[in-house]
Amino acid sequence: MQIRFAWCCILGALAGCTPAEQGGAAAERDVPAADFVLTAESTHNRFSAAIPPALRVPSGAVVEVYTKEATDGQLTPRSTVADVAALDFDPIHPLTGPVYVESAAPGDVLRVTLLDIDIGDWGWAAVVPGFGFLADQFTEPYLKIFSIAPGDTVAQFTERIAVRLRPFAGVMGVAPATDSMLSTIPPRANGGNLDNRYLTAGTTVYFPVFVEGALFSVGDTHAAQGDGEISGTAIEAPMRIVYRVEVLKGHRPVPEPQYETDEYYAVTAFGTTIDEAARKAAGYMIDYLVAEHGLTRVDAYVLASLTADFKISEVVDVPHMLVSMHIPKRVLGM
Repeated sequence: MQIRFAWCCILGALAGCTPAEQGGAAAERDVPAADFVLTAESTHNRFSAAIPPALRVPSGAVVEVYTKEATDGQLTPRSTVADVAALDFDPIHPLTGPVYVESAAPGDVLRVTLLDIDIGDWGWAAVVPGFGFLADQFTEPYLKIFSIAPGDTVAQFTERIAVRLRPFAGVMGVAPATDSMLSTIPPRANGGNLDNRYLTAGTTVYFPVFVEGALFSVGDTHAAQGDGEISGTAIEAPMRIVYRVEVLKGHRPVPEPQYETDEYYAVTAFGTTIDEAARKAAGYMIDYLVAEHGLTRVDAYVLASLTADFKISEVVDVPHMLVSMHIPKRVLGM
């Protein structure tokens, strides 16, 4: 792993990557060799069907990408609070891609399997004035820089408080069916700023396809985050991600991103209130149970009430919210 990663980091030097393997989890997975590589030079920071692809791949390809931290270089390991106060939001969320997946067409589903995620050698967390769930209460800029060494499983918050490293991409998505250059800040049906901390290595994510080739992108990578990301940031860090993309023809419709692991199946839903997002997520879970497990709608409703869990994934992009709902596979006899 160390030899492979050293070579890959030459390709992804702009991402500042080193292997933080979170307790050996990556070593326990059989990660296939990448068919294609995108460095952190291949980035954009909008969602649009008009953004040309950085790469074209066949369905089934394994892609290795490198990501920048969320400010696109405005913050560095040497930054101070003054740099936070001066942040420009226009280049926020540099996304590596888009990746055009051959044969993907509107109405298909793109399956993205997250095979491996490695954290870079540093990260940051901040309070940006005017941004965050409690922006009215926390009005002064704040910055904490974290150094992350190879093999680290935690980031040191204080001398006695440590935060477990659990890397994932805050933004993942396909292109929407518009040539408008949409902000990456809110979550949408195409994915986007999900900030869902469960989208870690070993997770498979399903996206509805809206345009030819799907045009998949990933970025805003987080080394650690709680549900909701209330202050406005996670531990924002550059990363290396290996994923597989597959086009699913004739798949059950997926109105918004859904995902699964060996332990559970999950749906996501966005809204401008928690209530709206939660109601949509509950409906999507019922639809899944009816379509995939042969339940009546009322049986699915009651089973979800007994066994499924709401997760508040995203509250920071007020008024945009994201709610996820998980159901254990053991309940379903899977």
